Amino acid sequence: MLELGVGRDEIEIDVISQGRSGILGIGSEDARVRVRRITGGDGSAAVALGIVERFLDWMDVDAVATIRSSGGGEEMPIIDIQGSDAGLLIGHRGETLRAFQFLVNLSLGRGEGRSTGIVLDVEQYRERRSRQLATLARRMAQRAISSGRSVELDPMSPADRRVIHFALADYQGVETQSEGEGADRRVVIITTGEAPRPSRGGRGDGRRRSRS
Repeated sequence: MLELGVGRDEIEIDVISQGRSGILGIGSEDARVRVRRITGGDGSAAVALGIVERFLDWMDVDAVATIRSSGGGEEMPIIDIQGSDAGLLIGHRGETLRAFQFLVNLSLGRGEGRSTGIVLDVEQYRERRSRQLATLARRMAQRAISSGRSVELDPMSPADRRVIHFALADYQGVETQSEGEGADRRVVIITTGEAPRPSRGGRGDGRRRSRS
């Protein structure tokens, strides 16, 4: 930041590699990041970063917020939070993180002429959660096919349900749909009677019907 002559709210930081500590210093690797100065068109990301930093200060959370992506086109800006207290902001299955993101977007929407929302993440949590849900979806799909009976998953947020639907979109032998109301809404994996044909990556080549 000193080299660029700007403050933290004027740069976007893209983490290329998290690095590793190694054993007794052997095999260690420094983290690698890409730093880019935010241009005038990236105002929402910079304003959102300032809002997140104020919230962190009010909550006395030992964490640092940075701009992972300033967005563009249909992509929303992504603000990433890292630090010793960052995990406290995730909550059970990401509930605290979703609430925090809602508050930030609510505050951001009050700015004059600003309608673009942002995505808030904590140390790549969303990516890890998506991988876990995709693995769960494929495992439960196999259970449904093996048993010949529908499998009902636990209630999930709309974002998590979308991950399940997407993960099984091309999985032959099952269809997915969402059932229930409000906080009890969940994904049901339904067998179609088609025998799955293994393909690259172990996924099927079928179809999926989903209703979020």
